[in-house]
This record gives sequence, C-alpha cells and structure tokens, in this order.
Amino acid sequence: MKKGFFVDPHLAKKVTAAQANNDRKPIQTWSRRSTITPDFVGLNLNVHNGRSFLPVYVTENMVGHKLGEFSPTRTFKGHQASGK
Repeated sequence: MKKGFFVDPHLAKKVTAAQANNDRKPIQTWSRRSTITPDFVGLNLNVHNGRSFLPVYVTENMVGHKLGEFSPTRTFKGHQASGK
C-alpha cells in the first residue's frame, strides 16, 4: 500500500483561492516539503531556500515532485583552481 502525497494545508488553501480569483500574483511559501499536484500547474510560487525566496513557475513536468527540488539551498562557487 502506497501513501498519498503531502501538501501543506495552508498552501493548498492559498492555491485554491488563487485559482478561484484567477490571481497571477506569486504565492510565497516556506513549505518545501509539499508535493506539486496538478492544481499547481500554471501558478507562480516563491519558494524559500533558507535565505531568500526563489521564483518557481510550475509546469506539467513538475507534477509529483517536491517544491524544494526547484529551490536549491547551496551555492556552488566552483572548485579550487589547481596551482600547477
């Protein structure tokens, strides 16, 4: 038996309100653990990465993934140059 997907209730309420009002304003969320459902497609979300909010536009290919996958928390500065 497989568990169902998780969507933060507070975020789900904001998504349904945005769809009902046909609102294009980005939804700001800290819930990186929420699964993207088909209801999210076409919405703009600002997902927190621990320091700032990164804009995420949800497409059909993202359904089933978590919001945190599209908001990286670490910045890669590059490898140290060899001193040769």
